Amino acid sequence: MKIANFIKGQKECVGLVVGESIIDPLEMLDNSLVTERGYFQDTVSFIKAGDAAIKVANSLIAKVASNTSSPAVSQLSSIELIAPIRPSSILCSGSNYKDHNNEKANTPISGKEPEFFIKTSDCVVGPGPHLIYDEKLSKKLDCETELAIIVGKVGRHIPVENALDYVFGYTVINDATVRDLQVRTSPEGFVWYEVGRSKVFDSSAPMGPWIVTADEVGDPQNLRLRTRINGELRQSASTANMIFSCAELIHFFSTNLTLKPGMVIITGTPGGTAWSTDADLGGKWVGGDGSETLIPAKRYCRPGDQIECELEKIGILKNTVITA
Repeated sequence: MKIANFIKGQKECVGLVVGESIIDPLEMLDNSLVTERGYFQDTVSFIKAGDAAIKVANSLIAKVASNTSSPAVSQLSSIELIAPIRPSSILCSGSNYKDHNNEKANTPISGKEPEFFIKTSDCVVGPGPHLIYDEKLSKKLDCETELAIIVGKVGRHIPVENALDYVFGYTVINDATVRDLQVRTSPEGFVWYEVGRSKVFDSSAPMGPWIVTADEVGDPQNLRLRTRINGELRQSASTANMIFSCAELIHFFSTNLTLKPGMVIITGTPGGTAWSTDADLGGKWVGGDGSETLIPAKRYCRPGDQIECELEKIGILKNTVITA
């Protein structure tokens, strides 16, 4: 099942994506079904409702299959998709692919433990012309395609062996980063990352185009990830190349925080970033994991660039870089 958010009139609505169409559940549910309508007030409400909401959603999808002319159904091409969820927290793991670690300046803990930082809901934008290039902040805007985990239920100190039971679904996120504010070096050559200003800024978390439930994705460590910028293939890797698996990251973050429905965990990016071609910041081009031929970046992102972040079984998040 695919769950999306879209604009209808002046309202943000939860929708169910089927093929090239999107269903508005509130258009199909009688006003007397107060509980059922509540499932679709927002994505977090749907997630919290669990199997009951899934059952209602499946019944609506079945009804539409026999009545494709229903006024509750719109073509995806005719509506504006927004971010599929407004998470309370985005828990982030940096340096989580071996090839990415090999292409950049590293800190003493790179690849040895998850590099923990946080983005906020203020960073989130959806598909479309929303990724901001702000020259007053930085001229080195980089993009990172990442698999995002959508937490489905409450848990703390979650064991690795059943961590995936806490997953509602997955989406695509672009962990946009300004590299010149991220990479810091002491006069002695010690490297560290500043992941406040470099990671947390307006539009630094494009997300979408929808959430796909965990049952349809299957093994999250067997997905192909790609990034294209202006049609050029910059990143390509399997999620099998993660240093810490999705289950291990869920366990890791749950030792700090009680995970709750609607929280998001992002899982790192592979090689092929623009950082890898920036020798001034310690970049070293290694060409990804060798699975596909990549085109090295000649520069960082600029206004007008078309960014495509793709994850197998989930979809393609498309954004255009715009001027602040």
